[in-house]
Amino acid sequence: MSTHPAPDPTTGAAVKAADRAHVFHSWSAQGQIDPPAIAGAEGSYFWDYDGNRFLDFSSQLVNTNIGHQHPKVVAAIQEQAAKMCTLAPGFAVDVRSEAARLITQRTPGDLDKIFFTNGGAEAVENAVRMARVHTGRPKALSAYRSYHGATNAAINLTGDPRRWASDSASAGVVHFWAPFLYRSPFHAETEEQERDRALRHLADTITFEGPQTIAAIILETVPGTAGIMPPPPGYLAGVREICDEYGIVLILDEVMAGFGRTGRWFARDHWDVTPDLLTFAKGVNSGYVPIGGVAISAEIAATFDQRPYPGGLTYSGHPLACASVVATLTAMEDEGIVDNAATIGEQVIGPGLREIAERHPSVGEVRGLGVFWAVELVRNPETREPLVPYNASGPANQPMVDFAAAVKRGGLWPSVVMNRTHVVPPCTVSAAEAKDGLAILDEALAVADTHVVG
Repeated sequence: MSTHPAPDPTTGAAVKAADRAHVFHSWSAQGQIDPPAIAGAEGSYFWDYDGNRFLDFSSQLVNTNIGHQHPKVVAAIQEQAAKMCTLAPGFAVDVRSEAARLITQRTPGDLDKIFFTNGGAEAVENAVRMARVHTGRPKALSAYRSYHGATNAAINLTGDPRRWASDSASAGVVHFWAPFLYRSPFHAETEEQERDRALRHLADTITFEGPQTIAAIILETVPGTAGIMPPPPGYLAGVREICDEYGIVLILDEVMAGFGRTGRWFARDHWDVTPDLLTFAKGVNSGYVPIGGVAISAEIAATFDQRPYPGGLTYSGHPLACASVVATLTAMEDEGIVDNAATIGEQVIGPGLREIAERHPSVGEVRGLGVFWAVELVRNPETREPLVPYNASGPANQPMVDFAAAVKRGGLWPSVVMNRTHVVPPCTVSAAEAKDGLAILDEALAVADTHVVG
């Protein structure tokens, strides 16, 4: 790694002052935040103006799959900017077509058409719209413990508290419980029981809602911010069967789990289930330029052969973004980045987290795949009471605040969500870097242990 610039606190203070004066931050009470001023980033690290360097175990928002400032992707953006910065989506553009081709090389079945969006929420928004127009039905089913985005349909589909302030109760969304054995809503004791009871619950929900009213079921293949919960074997196949029985469109949301994050190109590759629509964003180009999209099956694409699709975006398939996609997917293939994610998960992160769990009573469970892991922190390991209450804030959330502060003091930037810390470094992370990060987590968990009772 190259040496980053010398500390420059004066510039850092000016950057922070300008931010506080003019930038309105998402998901935040503006008067209660203190955004760090970041000077630069490279590989698995970023650093501030005070000279503090952080190993990025958050991949920012779980999107820098190829790490920060990958030189081949930076060069591709620069070259495309010199050639053609932008062009309306109604034209055929070489780099747009190539990005779509490379994505469809890796999508399953006949998902061979790509509708490009600006990000994941818009991908979900358009996938649900396609399903509703295709079926002529109004409802969409989604899981509690999910996140699908912050636009109108996407936020209503979301199954975590971020939905509450924007839930119109009129968006045609019905929520159901997906499987999660550690906190089973079905009182299951095995993965098989959890799978079967979750499928029965879904089938019952469809029966009572009216199958003829349901356009789509949307699931994160592996839920992300809701807790990184890989589904039990056979669950996704069971959902596919239910959808086929009732003519319901199956949408798999791979916005966070896709493009190497789980150690496969798509998370669905672990279970060999083919959806009708697949949404993506984030990892397709590591977020270097905003882009997302929907991979569309032949049957749904045919709906719009002679009928206009009722949607579009000014920046759909933006050339700079598409150039970054082409470079990212090429680099991931050439450099074995997806295989690296699988290896790091199997040989370093998974075993390391399981060892850590044995040492810390605050760790209730560790789970994950590839470089996509969750550490569930508990107040009582016997009752599995979360370390902080659901959706805690203020003093109630102090144990997690203290834990996160301890992690950062160690030089690691964590992904902390409710009562969990997610271990989600770049797919390019080295074994040495992953071990360093786990060692910092191990030490910081002593803070969480002080809150354990029983």
